Amino acid sequence: MQDQTQLIKTVASDCTCFNLRKASRVITQLFDQVLQPSGILANQFTLLAALSVAESVSITHLAQELVMDRTTLTRNLKPLEREGLIRIEPGQDQRVRIVSLTQKGQAALAKALPLWQQAQAKVIEKLGQDRWQTLLSHLSDTVSLLRES
Repeated sequence: MQDQTQLIKTVASDCTCFNLRKASRVITQLFDQVLQPSGILANQFTLLAALSVAESVSITHLAQELVMDRTTLTRNLKPLEREGLIRIEPGQDQRVRIVSLTQKGQAALAKALPLWQQAQAKVIEKLGQDRWQTLLSHLSDTVSLLRES
């Protein structure tokens, strides 16, 4: 029992998942706060930005690109569809759903972009340019290395 108690105490300091999620929440909160005047949350902004780059894409492909579970992605897309920011339509194969950004979604993304720049600048200012570049590099490496396993 003592070993288990000690092991549980190390989770906060040593668990990769725990610490990445904690950092993610802090960054998400910062972006949500700065993006608030646009009416778009950070996770919604990233989805709109990804769709802007991809244009029309299947939900499955988008989930793979974003390294998200398909059902989680679908749940996150629903409010954007309700707001008219995205369109979800059947593909040529009726089992496939194609997602695209609407004009309203493009306008919302354009409105949020300067706020995103402010949030991004805030993160870089807090971390410092070198630490920020190192963080991005390490995160990219982490995704690449662990995605392969």
